[in-house]
Amino acid sequence: MKSFKELYRVGKGPSSSHTMGPQRAAKLFLERCPNASYYEVTLYGSQAATGKGHMTDVAIEEVLRPHKTVNIIWQPQTFLPYHPNGMKFVGKDLNGDIIDEWTVYSIGGGAISDGTAGNEELGAKDVYDLNKLADIKQWCYDNGRSFWEYVEKCESEDIWDYLDMVWQTMKQSIRNGLDHEGVLPGPLKLQRKAATYYIKAKGYRASLQSRGLVYAYALAVSEENASGGTIVTAPTCGACGVLPAVLYHMVTSHDMSEQRILRALATAGLVGNIVKQNASISGADVGCQGEVGVACAMASAAACQLFGGSPAQVEYAAEMGLEHHLGMTCDPVCGLVQIPCIERNAMAAIKAINASRLAMRGTGRHMVSLDSIIKTMYETGLNLSTNYKETSLAGLAVNVLTC
Repeated sequence: MKSFKELYRVGKGPSSSHTMGPQRAAKLFLERCPNASYYEVTLYGSQAATGKGHMTDVAIEEVLRPHKTVNIIWQPQTFLPYHPNGMKFVGKDLNGDIIDEWTVYSIGGGAISDGTAGNEELGAKDVYDLNKLADIKQWCYDNGRSFWEYVEKCESEDIWDYLDMVWQTMKQSIRNGLDHEGVLPGPLKLQRKAATYYIKAKGYRASLQSRGLVYAYALAVSEENASGGTIVTAPTCGACGVLPAVLYHMVTSHDMSEQRILRALATAGLVGNIVKQNASISGADVGCQGEVGVACAMASAAACQLFGGSPAQVEYAAEMGLEHHLGMTCDPVCGLVQIPCIERNAMAAIKAINASRLAMRGTGRHMVSLDSIIKTMYETGLNLSTNYKETSLAGLAVNVLTC
């Protein structure tokens, strides 16, 4: 299992798989084929179907166009066998002859793969010796440790500095989102809501205020992502508002220390990593359950640990967070990370807090393991119609309005 430095990525929205991944692939192809006179990039499947809304072409052209001419070819009806987010980069000389070509896939969360080494992502090494939560939980009990301590054992020495950078970026994305008002970019003309919700929540009585604030924090980060602002993939751009909202709430409403927040980030990253290793965090692969559902599981685990949960209770919280998102489709209107994505982040943040509290009320004993839910989520995702996996061919994408 890879380091979660490959999971928590700092970058600009709106999409980790449709923007960050393709841009990274373009940079790698430019390095391997710098002398081409002309570049041709073909986008396949989901990458093409919602690429315009996610600004995939813009992300690629930002890298290649300063050097040479770029032609983007859209093939939304053609799905390559390895992953729905396929891309083919071709470099040509002045005569139109091919110098180099490379097929690559954006597999979720900004990670890319050439599809030749199983589910391996390029540029990432295994740093964890255990890949299932059941095994890691057993290690915790055998050694009297917590999940974050297993992370500390496996990751490099600078992991806490890295997580501090991640946390500072998350907090800034919330502040930016609460400060910004107006309309989000794109044809929907969707009004930002975070600032208004925040002000209204502040006027509630204490018993009602917390949920309103969590909602506002999640909206703030998701709106920043939708406008191309800087965020942290957790585990993706489309689900980036859930975990920061829950953790920020823990700091501002429950006076949690920065050190405890970083440890909660470590546990959340471990949960996200296990899903990434054994299933998928790509909406084009398994639907929104792999993005917002996984984000909810991560935030549920983090919150439960912050409230003093045992490893069993933390697992139970994460399991509930993912279980109750099973089957969630990815049907973005106009191919944008706006409807229903932004509100889903807010709803999942509230659900994560509820899951953590439910887990804390029991002993931690539960019938369904997180590992089994991850397997179920993946099987469910593979059985979903392609129309509901980030292609904008069904659901809200066709029933709300025509783009």
